[in-house]
Amino acid sequence: MSKYRKLIATTALAATLTAGPALAEKLGLGRPALPEEIAAWNLDVSPDGTGLPEGSGSVEDGEALFVDYCAVCHGDFAEGVGNWPKLAGGEGTLADKDPLKTVGSYWPYLSTTWDYVHRSMPFGNAQTLTPDEVYAVVAYILYSNYIVEDDFVLSKENFLDVEMPNADGFIVDDRETAEAHFWQDEPCMENCKETVEITMEAAVLDVTPEETKARKVQEMIDATNPANKPAEAKVEEAAVAAEPAAEEPAATAPAAEEAAALDPELVKAGEKVFKKCKACHQVGEGAKNRTGPVLTGIVGHAAGAAEDFRYSKPMEKAGEEGLIWSEDELHAFLAKPKAYMKKTKMSFAGLKKDDDIAAVIAYLKSFE
Repeated sequence: MSKYRKLIATTALAATLTAGPALAEKLGLGRPALPEEIAAWNLDVSPDGTGLPEGSGSVEDGEALFVDYCAVCHGDFAEGVGNWPKLAGGEGTLADKDPLKTVGSYWPYLSTTWDYVHRSMPFGNAQTLTPDEVYAVVAYILYSNYIVEDDFVLSKENFLDVEMPNADGFIVDDRETAEAHFWQDEPCMENCKETVEITMEAAVLDVTPEETKARKVQEMIDATNPANKPAEAKVEEAAVAAEPAAEEPAATAPAAEEAAALDPELVKAGEKVFKKCKACHQVGEGAKNRTGPVLTGIVGHAAGAAEDFRYSKPMEKAGEEGLIWSEDELHAFLAKPKAYMKKTKMSFAGLKKDDDIAAVIAYLKSFE
């Protein structure tokens, strides 16, 4: 919220409270609100810290709270899930055609983050977090945006010391003076267009209702139906089908030996265990980074090497120092991730059974 809008909201509230007694006396309805009633309703926190309660919360505590209360919509690392808002990322995108507006890239005041979490979150159970818990969650959001370090503790005392990246990106709303020359009392009724014509349909803009999209899908299906293809296309396809198939290159001997060495039953068991990992990781053809990185080819490869994925600092450092995910290293990590690598972003507690770990590793090796 800009400073100007904040001023308007405060002025409107003051005007309402001032008018309250007068209206009550005039209409004979109600009574002026008591100070304690106003205090219970007036929970907002201002950019200058006014309204902040006593308390504090660490990034470490905030991570656990975020996983429990926020990750279902915003992802374990504040990267967003589906169409739910992304709270982290977007640095340097505000000038792009499609900017990513997050707490780190766009929000100018930390008070807005604290105030929103305090009053509106968690979704469906708002105002159930204590002030200390709100401080912790906000600290974790800051950490997810690389604004603070992982040992940071946010409190009322250091709240204003946090520098938001876009703090200077907002200006006071001066339209009352800067744009006054555009205003006029009477609407202009001169030089109007004689006719108005439709120049483009929504279908072209791809902002069509569902029924139109369904029609597009049907058109695509019809286009792929062999019965609807022109005769020339059918003849060409028949000629291609008659050509001898090109020989595929033989698989390399090491790859074939590796595949043969895998126990099919163990791989199958690993696929079942991997269901615990699917919430964050994908593996195989077409896999994409999610909350966690793609795991295709991870066995025997360097740590922190997945493209376009933001690892935790300890994981990045381990990769730079030459950590290779051998079967032994993966086994140790999957057993107790946080014990293996302190301050890793891996929120999963670990697999308790050695057999499950061995099965998952076999399953991952099947995708090399």
